[in-house]
Amino acid sequence: MSFHETMERVVQGFEIAGVAILVVGSLLAFVSAAAAVRGGDRRAAYQRARQGVGRAILLGLEVMIIADIVLTITVERTFDSALTLGIIVLVRTFLSFSLEIELEGTLPWRRGSTDRRRDAAASVGDGPG
Repeated sequence: MSFHETMERVVQGFEIAGVAILVVGSLLAFVSAAAAVRGGDRRAAYQRARQGVGRAILLGLEVMIIADIVLTITVERTFDSALTLGIIVLVRTFLSFSLEIELEGTLPWRRGSTDRRRDAAASVGDGPG
């Protein structure tokens, strides 16, 4: 088997892994949500489903970006494929960024300051009273 064929199989492996992550992650999110519904907490079920599916999409997109990068740098070394990769990475990065904000409720670079404020607020409430 040639290097080119090997790399095509590697790319296919990453693509299959990405799709599997999407499917399995989403199914697990729905199972977790169903358990919450059975427990009587519909709001928690919605949140679990939403966050679980969002996380599955984020991880699946990251793995599929790996496949696109490997394909472009090892199999299709043309300007058109590099341009296509750039567009795909931009779109997937925008989707990942949007999902991250949606799931975490804050901008990624503000997450640390939000966590510190939350921890400080919790410690103030825990003081002697």
